Amino acid sequence: METPESRVLARTGEVQRLARDVWRVVAPNPSPLTGPGTNTYVLGRERPVVIDPGLDDPAHLERVLEAAGGRVSSILCTHSHPDHSPGAAWLRERTGAPVLGRPAPDDGFQDRAYAPDATFEHGQRIEYDGEALVAIHTPGHASNHVCFLHEASGWLYTGDHLMSGSTVVIIPPDGSMRLYLESLEGLSARPVRSLVPGHGALMPDGPDEIARVVRHRLAREGRLVAALSARRLATLDDVLAEVYADVPAAMHGYARYSLRAHADKLVEEGRARLEDGVYRWHDL
Repeated sequence: METPESRVLARTGEVQRLARDVWRVVAPNPSPLTGPGTNTYVLGRERPVVIDPGLDDPAHLERVLEAAGGRVSSILCTHSHPDHSPGAAWLRERTGAPVLGRPAPDDGFQDRAYAPDATFEHGQRIEYDGEALVAIHTPGHASNHVCFLHEASGWLYTGDHLMSGSTVVIIPPDGSMRLYLESLEGLSARPVRSLVPGHGALMPDGPDEIARVVRHRLAREGRLVAALSARRLATLDDVLAEVYADVPAAMHGYARYSLRAHADKLVEEGRARLEDGVYRWHDL
């Protein structure tokens, strides 16, 4: 299904056709965490579905509606972070299409206006234009995160579970490194060909990219293990600069969230213990 046009880089504010009846609309929210902006996808022509409507930005949403030919059958949200779902209410009001997504956790990092009309069950099929997407519950980045697999093409719409050009931030306690890696393992068993992310360009070698991200996360965990085993006792701030020495210091505030997720995974596995903000290393 990949063509030269499907490989085009995501560009802020543009509507880009990736394949027959597949459009990417890039929201105007570029940043170090979002890349060129949040990707909204329109699939189909007769009864299109929209994946991740993005910002509640009228200009962006008008572009989405135009790409959909003025009609939408369903609005699908991979999760409820505030760069992915706020536009759902505007699209629902304009088109009458239901908003589908899993319930939002209460962790202070969600789109407070998010109100899905129905939820997804793991493995549920969403039909449109004689095509189907399979909803795959992928907790990790967020507990309510869902990816969508178009089995006919092998295209996996990944939301924030996998993104182009960077690794996603995982914010505990709703975010979980253990569940994130388990979700990646589950995706690796699916007939995935290409990754179609919530930020950045399409990644054509899906299985290789999934394996690369797993290796990267485990290598980062290895750095944390080395730092903790050397110190025996440490806070996150004691080891942050060491574990993320390859990451610009300006990004360490975000990296600290994922560092905590790695450390919490070690606690869950019995490899460390947390006492009053201090992690104690356990020899196994």
